[in-house]
Amino acid sequence: MTKIVQFLLFMPFFSFGQEKSETKSEYPNYVGDIAFNSKTDDTEFELCNSKRIFQYFNNSMGLEYEGEKLAIEKEFAEKYKSENIKNETGLIRINFVVNCKGKTDRFRLISMNQNYEEKVFDKSITEQLMDITKTLKGWKKKKRRGQEIDYYQYLIFKIENGQLKEILP
Repeated sequence: MTKIVQFLLFMPFFSFGQEKSETKSEYPNYVGDIAFNSKTDDTEFELCNSKRIFQYFNNSMGLEYEGEKLAIEKEFAEKYKSENIKNETGLIRINFVVNCKGKTDRFRLISMNQNYEEKVFDKSITEQLMDITKTLKGWKKKKRRGQEIDYYQYLIFKIENGQLKEILP
């Protein structure tokens, strides 16, 4: 009987492997959210509202960059050094956040082959694309209902044998 009483007294201190409700969810609020990564992201990068970063399509304005898509294409045409690298063909997508001041950070890269299967491209390609994307300074500030907002943006690069063929959207 005393063992049962002791067990009942100490029972509240055991969790029996169950997680407590205050544990943080491993899932983002929305599909596509980019969480801060202290190893790769700028600690000085500030968001207006870290709980609500809008998707690029939220205001139906499409790509909003000073000089539009032509200015982005010009930057890459001038800076990207194409090499003919056989079998380096597919799509490379770089996602990032544009804050309410028009500054960018939280860059993430996803790449795939022509069959939309994951592919790791040669670093000479991905590092150039990432570096040039990070230097783009013409992202427009956006407002929603009079409030400045942070938003997600992306660029997709069509690569054929190491050559940059097209930039989407």
